[in-house]
Amino acid sequence: MAWVFLAIAAAFEVVFALSMKYADGFSRLGPTLVTVIAVAGGIGFLTLALKTLPVSVAYPVWTAVGTLGTVALGVALLGEALTAAKVLSALAIVGGVAGLKLSA
Repeated sequence: MAWVFLAIAAAFEVVFALSMKYADGFSRLGPTLVTVIAVAGGIGFLTLALKTLPVSVAYPVWTAVGTLGTVALGVALLGEALTAAKVLSALAIVGGVAGLKLSA
């Protein structure tokens, strides 16, 4: 169940990052409320996952999935460029998190 909580936490992390963009410096109420709820949800579910998972694995997975999801949706929804450097950096993140998981 901890991995399910971690996946939910990571999804909230992606929503948090994207909703900050749409909140426009917290000047738009709807996206600002989504941002606040997503922060609470992400930290809440991460905390539940940490009851079982080691922090040295769970936190990096949470941030990595949040980062990768944000990059992917930034490209898909916001028209951001997907450069070779972004792809290589994303692969480095995946490799680093996989290494942490394997060494746990």
